Amino acid sequence: MTVTIRDLRPDARADLEGFARVRHLALPFILFTPESLAHDLLHMHPAAHYRPLVAEADGEVIGTAQVHMVHESPEPGQGNINVYVDPGHTRRGAGRLLVRAAEEHLAAHGARKLFSWVLDEPGSRAFAERHGYRASRAAHFLRLDLANGALPPLQAPPPGVEVRRGSDFADDPRPLFALDAETVADEPSDVDTEFTDYEAWLEETWRHPLFSAELTSVTVVDGRPAAFSAARTDGGRRYGTVMTGTARAFRGRGLAKLAKNDSLHRARAAGYTEAFTGNDAGNGPMMAINKWFGYEICGTEVRHVRELR
Repeated sequence: MTVTIRDLRPDARADLEGFARVRHLALPFILFTPESLAHDLLHMHPAAHYRPLVAEADGEVIGTAQVHMVHESPEPGQGNINVYVDPGHTRRGAGRLLVRAAEEHLAAHGARKLFSWVLDEPGSRAFAERHGYRASRAAHFLRLDLANGALPPLQAPPPGVEVRRGSDFADDPRPLFALDAETVADEPSDVDTEFTDYEAWLEETWRHPLFSAELTSVTVVDGRPAAFSAARTDGGRRYGTVMTGTARAFRGRGLAKLAKNDSLHRARAAGYTEAFTGNDAGNGPMMAINKWFGYEICGTEVRHVRELR
């Protein structure tokens, strides 16, 4: 049975559904839909040279690769490769062929350092090592049972503080862009990230089909957005927080916890039954906050790095 590698076809519903299905099998803790994939493909910044690939056998998508340059980093020559294969179709060469095609694409656009998230299980880590990737930092996926778990009670904001919805900024989301840019710059990572392109942020974040401005919560201090918890939903019963952070001048006051608690309570009231989030394994303060909410680790990935000659 021959395995072929090709580009994802954004106008082919079967491709989008196949890609989403494989990703869900490999990473059930991440919200991902055919519509979100199509949006990424059409709206990713041109400098990312984004190229989603599929491995196909007998007309069925059995493997996927998300491939792009890290265009938000001040350090040039960095690329991302995330490869996942349907667990029922491993050991057929799909992963190896996807990695080869992805590396060739990124090298052609000047990549000299490649990063890849790898599931923290023996087979996946051994596969990465065979292809020249070395382990770096780890990150956890966390799950919270919104239907049956008990959330911490809502607390009244302190004087001068209010909690607002992301949708309150629909006419001018630029203050949220500035807050997101400041917090992501301080997020623990082996890749520095800088958000400088407001229009790109609007397309890739604010207008993303999974993003929920209604369930995003923002803590405002004296009229200035100080902390936030950004929410995504998959159109079903699954909700996720993809970023929770506080501006540097307001840290240590529990404002991010206040925002996240508000968002979680409203998500549960809206009928969402599962909450997901991600956490760098070395980010102790955020791990403690998520534990306080009742999140439990449900999976782990390890970032791997390869230097190209």
